[in-house]
Amino acid sequence: MPYSARVYRVMIASPSDVAPEHELARKAINEWNELHARTKKIIMEYVEWKTHVAPQMGDHPQEIINKQLLKEADLLIGIFWTRIGTPTGQSISGTVEEIEKHIGAGKPAMLYFSKHPVIPDSIDTEQYEKLKAFKNDCRKKGLLNEYESLAQFKENLSRHIVQIVNSNEYFLKSEREDIFPLEEAIHTIDKHEIRPELTNEAKKLLIETAKDPSGRILKIRTFDGLSIETNSINFVEQRNPRSEAIWEGALQELCDNLLIKDQGYKGEVFAITRQGYELADLLNIEVR
Repeated sequence: MPYSARVYRVMIASPSDVAPEHELARKAINEWNELHARTKKIIMEYVEWKTHVAPQMGDHPQEIINKQLLKEADLLIGIFWTRIGTPTGQSISGTVEEIEKHIGAGKPAMLYFSKHPVIPDSIDTEQYEKLKAFKNDCRKKGLLNEYESLAQFKENLSRHIVQIVNSNEYFLKSEREDIFPLEEAIHTIDKHEIRPELTNEAKKLLIETAKDPSGRILKIRTFDGLSIETNSINFVEQRNPRSEAIWEGALQELCDNLLIKDQGYKGEVFAITRQGYELADLLNIEVR
């Protein structure tokens, strides 16, 4: 069935020595779309200069890339191993220029640096020294990620895409302004077209969370298994993997639809949002 969604452009910026990572990044983005596009009403579009920039004369190649691709990019993923790239006249490399302009525009960027071993004689010493200096500079300005294998890079990137879409203000602001006008929807006659589609388990969890005086859900894993608790109710059947998967999925649905938010960094305490309270009120009315 058709559904409306916003499209975010994800630009991959890197020198020429990380081609395998490019393909893995494409797969990670496609997998995110398969898992989250319908519930989040978001599509992540992979873009890079080799496939998304048209030939054009009359300007510096990097400036053409900036105008045709970088300007419209929403999220930038920068990947490095041993090279920094080719100077542009404005920056030490095209990749670095893309990163700096993207961050300067107030848009999110995630940087990855490979620690995979390399044969010393194969390294361009000048390139490598410039890369190390750039990496040290990046450490002073934010958080970067290092990986030791392609498998680790793929795993890290897949997890980080979910995290940044769910937590970065760039995406949250756009969702509030566009996809989830739930505050206005409360006052309309027909709300079913705007409301996010939830499973019965997610609805039950949301309704009980709204009843809890603290408005919180606790997700705790012990030797006895997983528990997901709110309003003095543990929804997970002890030592039942199927039950764990069902209720963990319900919790993720509420997160993906901005009906609850993670209040820590361990994913153990979640608080219901204003949208969550309002949707819970609507669900309660329907139950009655």
